Amino acid sequence: MPTLRSSSSPSSVSSPLRRASGGGQRVLSASSSSSVNMPCGDRDSDQTAEGDSDSLSADEGSDFEDSLRHSVKKRAAKRPLRTTPVAKHPKKGPRMVRGHGQKGSEPPTSDLFDAVKAAKSDMQSLVDEWLDSYKQDQDAGFLELINFFIRSCGCKGNVTSEMFKKMSNSEIIRHLTEQFNEDSGEYPLTAPGPSWKKFQGSFCEFVKTLVYQCQYSLLYDGFPMDNLISLLTGLSDSQVRAFRHTSTLAAMKLMTSLVRVALQLSLHKDNNQRQYEAERNKGPGHRAPERLESLLEKRKELQEHQEEIEGMMNALFRGVFVHRYRDILPEIRAICIEEIGSWMQSYSTSFLTDSYLKYIGWTLHDKHREVRLKCLKALKGLYGSRDLTARLELFTSRFKDRMVSMVMDREYDVAVEAVKLLILILKNMEGVLTDADCEGIYPVVYASNRALASAAGEFLYWKLFYPECETKMVSGRERRRSPRAQRTFFHLLLSFFVESELHNHAAYLVDSLWDCAGSQLKDWESLTSLLLEKDQNLDDVQESTLIEILVSSVRQASEGHPPVGRITGRKGLTPKERKIQADDKVKLTEHLIPLLPQLLAKFSADAEKVAPLLQLLNYFDLNIYCTRRLEKHLELFLQQLQEVVVKHAEPTVLEAGAHALYLLCNPEFTFFGRVDFARSQLVDLLSDRFQQELEELLQSSFLDEDEVYSLAATLKRLSAFYNAHDLTRWELYEPCFRLLRKAVDTGEVPQQVMLPALTLVYFSILWTLTHLSGSGASQKQLLSLKDRMVAFCELCQSCLSDVASEIQEQAFVLLSDLLLIFSPQMIVGGRDFLRPLVFFPEATLQSELASFLMDHVFIQPGELGSGHSQEDHLQIEQLHQRRRLLAGFCKLLLYGVLEMDAASDVFKHYNKFYGDYGDIIKETLTRARQIDRSHCSRILLLSLKQLYTELLQEQGPQGLNELPAFSEMRDLARREGIKFSLSESPPTGSSGQPPNLAFLELLAEFSPRLFHQDKQLLLSYLEKCLQRVSQAPDCPWGPVTTYCHSLSPVENTVEANPQGYPRSKKRRTEGPSRQQREDISSSQEESLQLNSIPPTPTLTSTAIKRRQPLGGLEEMEEGSPEPELVQSSQPLSGNQRSRLLSPQHFRTLLNRSGPGLGNRLTRLSLMEEDEEEIQSELSEEWQDTDKHSSSSEHGLDLLDSTEMNLEVSVPKNTVDSRLRGLCVLGRCWQVTCVLCSRWK
Repeated sequence: MPTLRSSSSPSSVSSPLRRASGGGQRVLSASSSSSVNMPCGDRDSDQTAEGDSDSLSADEGSDFEDSLRHSVKKRAAKRPLRTTPVAKHPKKGPRMVRGHGQKGSEPPTSDLFDAVKAAKSDMQSLVDEWLDSYKQDQDAGFLELINFFIRSCGCKGNVTSEMFKKMSNSEIIRHLTEQFNEDSGEYPLTAPGPSWKKFQGSFCEFVKTLVYQCQYSLLYDGFPMDNLISLLTGLSDSQVRAFRHTSTLAAMKLMTSLVRVALQLSLHKDNNQRQYEAERNKGPGHRAPERLESLLEKRKELQEHQEEIEGMMNALFRGVFVHRYRDILPEIRAICIEEIGSWMQSYSTSFLTDSYLKYIGWTLHDKHREVRLKCLKALKGLYGSRDLTARLELFTSRFKDRMVSMVMDREYDVAVEAVKLLILILKNMEGVLTDADCEGIYPVVYASNRALASAAGEFLYWKLFYPECETKMVSGRERRRSPRAQRTFFHLLLSFFVESELHNHAAYLVDSLWDCAGSQLKDWESLTSLLLEKDQNLDDVQESTLIEILVSSVRQASEGHPPVGRITGRKGLTPKERKIQADDKVKLTEHLIPLLPQLLAKFSADAEKVAPLLQLLNYFDLNIYCTRRLEKHLELFLQQLQEVVVKHAEPTVLEAGAHALYLLCNPEFTFFGRVDFARSQLVDLLSDRFQQELEELLQSSFLDEDEVYSLAATLKRLSAFYNAHDLTRWELYEPCFRLLRKAVDTGEVPQQVMLPALTLVYFSILWTLTHLSGSGASQKQLLSLKDRMVAFCELCQSCLSDVASEIQEQAFVLLSDLLLIFSPQMIVGGRDFLRPLVFFPEATLQSELASFLMDHVFIQPGELGSGHSQEDHLQIEQLHQRRRLLAGFCKLLLYGVLEMDAASDVFKHYNKFYGDYGDIIKETLTRARQIDRSHCSRILLLSLKQLYTELLQEQGPQGLNELPAFSEMRDLARREGIKFSLSESPPTGSSGQPPNLAFLELLAEFSPRLFHQDKQLLLSYLEKCLQRVSQAPDCPWGPVTTYCHSLSPVENTVEANPQGYPRSKKRRTEGPSRQQREDISSSQEESLQLNSIPPTPTLTSTAIKRRQPLGGLEEMEEGSPEPELVQSSQPLSGNQRSRLLSPQHFRTLLNRSGPGLGNRLTRLSLMEEDEEEIQSELSEEWQDTDKHSSSSEHGLDLLDSTEMNLEVSVPKNTVDSRLRGLCVLGRCWQVTCVLCSRWK
């Protein structure tokens, strides 16, 4: 049963605040400073009593120190002495002061706790009822209040009247701790469920109301508040987390309420002083002596009350806050920081000093998110007031670097608060943030998290834009920005984006500034006027950037969501935001429809500028062309569009133009006829040009570069429009197919012509399929399409062996897409009439696809650079293309187009190419398991065989298991294959091992996945197979030894003995000698190093109980384990190998069952497959362990040390055997376990 620590002095067990029976003085107890407290952040974990005493001594200059001493004398003279039962028990030390009415009543029921928990009644009436009961019987009323706080901690024990009279605070808390034997670690502040959801708020409200209702009566009585503070201070020093957490919250809320009372007293004193001075300054005939005397008496009373309050606050601050602001529990630290921030804001004259600010500054380095968040929010409340910032200069100079660095905090909400804090510093403290500080914040405007980027955008706005573009009031009502200010804004925005060179896409900068500068960014009139000016003095880069800003602002206003890749936590827009979005869309459409043809005409020669301008049509309300009678501007736009398409051959421009025309070709629009006619004119022009140039190519044996470029450009234009528009009536399939046939047969067609021709034929087949997908297609039409598709597939298959890699990759992509479209999946959903179109690729085609994948995808992986150079960009693009090829091949596997056995060519590269394609291969493997688990297992085994055979052919059988490629195979191995490892015999007359024998080491990695019965069968089968293979008795085979140990029942104690060994609940009187223990420890350390078990986080006292060892631990201690089993992964000497591989030893391995020192470690090191399965197994084992654990140990779940280090003071002769077994069973993954080293 856990007990509280106490110092040797009698005063250490007394309450921090007590009233001595002889003088009624308030003193600080030694228990606050002698308790073990938790440092956090950068402070050392050894700070215990010394650290606390240092903290106390550092606060000797507190604002309340002098008033504390004065209040002792005044309160002693104010009230008569009271007789207390302390003298009857002098050995128990000081006790709590008892009230006037000493009745032997039992503690009241928990009506107060239930009422606060229910939160249905008014807190003021609830406190008033308690005050009435307290006035009738002080002891019973105070007992009710004490038991309310005890119940709020989750403890079902009560403080009885007898305990209240005869026991000190520390004895009462120790007694309650012994009764705190709950099975669960939850208590009211952390308990889940609707009944506890509002408890913390009601609890805090009760404490606040209690002080408010008592501020004119019981607050200065001395008895209830002094003893309540004494109890809360003692509970806050408890090792029981529930006591410590709840009492700290109550004490801090009590302190906050007292601060408010002290502030009111201060205001009353100031008013009283002004009244006194005014009365005294009156003339002799008008001065009232009685009035002066009453004001003096009032001032004296207010001074006494303020000293009383300050004494209580000083006791709470020193007794609770100084120790708990660095508690091990982050919730407690967060409570302390939140409350001290509120004290500084509400009572700045006393608390806004460097002696209190230092606690917030230190805690900025806390390792928990919630604590850092509370620090920043507390500082925001201080820096938000210009009146308070003058007193923060020293703090700012000391902790400014830390606040700036928190902009890069890994928790987004903390980083957001840090940026908002810096915005307040920027506004209210001029010149504090240097240019170097600001330069560290500017890149955050391009962060992926929108909240953080928006906060950084606001900082950027206030730093760079606001001073130059300040808004002015017109007629005192309307806010209007001058055109000059708007131009200045856009010039500054251009300068920042271009000169900073932080990012290539202005859309993210626009989104970051949208919340704070949205009105400026939506000034499309200023933007377009800047672009259309003749003497605008903008260079080429600035023009391109300004066009991108225009398109980004239009998109943001029209769609209302951030650009791609930026994360936002919002699910949708509010009705008000949707209304603003609709209005903005109409405004921008009306403004840009007349200007878009002018912009296209001015920038039509520049592909980089005209492509985003064509994208503006995506965000228009196109109905305005009809409703506002703007058809003439539509005609101008179509003319400019045709000129742009004929002039450019870049894919981005052609795709943007084709999509813009697609948006206008909606039959619902009244202007559809005009747009369709313009489209027909454009396609006729391109088609006629293509036919003419194609005839020249087919008839001529040589074409110059201009002719080739012209033909390629025409094909690119037709291909881009064929992607978005149905061009079937122009019959482009036959001429393109003839062109491709000539290219394959003769190789005389240039590469730049073949690529768009392949795409044109592909789109032609898809549009034909779209027409036939509706019901009513004839059999002849289906067969004609099937013939076209098969012919195109054969042509693409021929292109796979082309010299140009671009043609090969394009042919592979188109071929994989067509095979997927015309797979058996196309008849699903009631489209059985399309069955004649289903196509199954032949074995040769499947083989060529797999070979192409090996040659173009699984090439030697290269290291990607930082992404800034041109070579890095090229490598990234090539990687994207290879991933696209692999994804297409994997789709063919999963949809049954290709034989699933072909997946072995993909799976065998999983480990080697994990960095490039790991996610694709893993997803393919998961889907394959879902389709057929057994078949997937056979494919994985086939992958291992292929890898092993390739490695064997390259390197030979000698030293195979030491190669890096062999380690990769070990990581990939999943199933068993004894037959493969012994399939080939060693050469006749040779003493060597079979060539494939090392494959057994791969299989050994996954033996722990087998059931015990399967292990026995495999061992028997291995023994039979080994009898057929001749081996020299003096030359044992290492792979066989390794595999035997992996299948031995010793590998898994739980599986070997499902019933488990009987667990002894009593300590043994005899155990292994000290030398045996040291041998066990050294063997354990060696085994840990051999198995390369990763380190785990430091265990806490709450985790020790959950990680109890399994059965068989006591028996493990009684006998030393077999050394060959513990160190099976070590290289063995010749004699050891002979002994291990002898028939007697082999039979022993088959039948041996029992615990071994290294078995759990070996199992844990081998189980590296699926984390979910591992966790489920461990949880089952721990649940089984918990069933056998003693019921008296459940209380440990609620206890935690307030130390951050793990070393606990445990006598050597009382260490439980469970603790010694922690590292023996591998639960502790450290090489030197703290508990075991102490035990030794």
